[in-house]
Amino acid sequence: CLASGRTPGPVYQSLVSGGASLADSEVLLLDEFIGLPTGHPGRCESILRRQLIDLVAVGRFHRIDVDADDLDAEGSRIDELIAQGGIDLAVLGLGLNGHLGMNEPRSEPHEPTRVVELAPETIDGLRRYGIGASLNRGLTVGMAQLLAASEVWLLVTGDRKRGILQTVLEGPVGPECPASYLREHRNAVIWADHAAAGTR
Repeated sequence: CLASGRTPGPVYQSLVSGGASLADSEVLLLDEFIGLPTGHPGRCESILRRQLIDLVAVGRFHRIDVDADDLDAEGSRIDELIAQGGIDLAVLGLGLNGHLGMNEPRSEPHEPTRVVELAPETIDGLRRYGIGASLNRGLTVGMAQLLAASEVWLLVTGDRKRGILQTVLEGPVGPECPASYLREHRNAVIWADHAAAGTR
């Protein structure tokens, strides 16, 4: 289960330049915005395709169909797909407010894949992708599915993430910072650069 965006980009670039193959893998998109037209460059699917999917061999790519007539049914379809074999590896970024995917603050660990309302700070960050502030919903793989993954990588880069990373590591575990639940995961790894970790 793979995130798209600026933070995981260098990881995917390394896979591509190293000649990696995902021909024996199934890749599931982590989340998707609701309200962007098919093919919009700011869609999560479009970004992940540019970063990885269209550049390496992939056994199967599972997108999230936010153009479906019934988005609740689409969330259930994704959960049924995950239930068939589980998530072996979830590659996630850390939101400035502690979100995982689009599981914004106040997301509980049992939450399924579902339609969510985006937090104001998440919407504000979308401008870098040329997405207007009118976008306010998404469909995300749920906390329950992510926390059940066999392995989770949380990628954290930049000094802007230093404060929230400290909260993830040292603050209370709870829904106000969904990423904090990874402290209870049996096999979660945090990959942080020096700026985010506050080290040299």
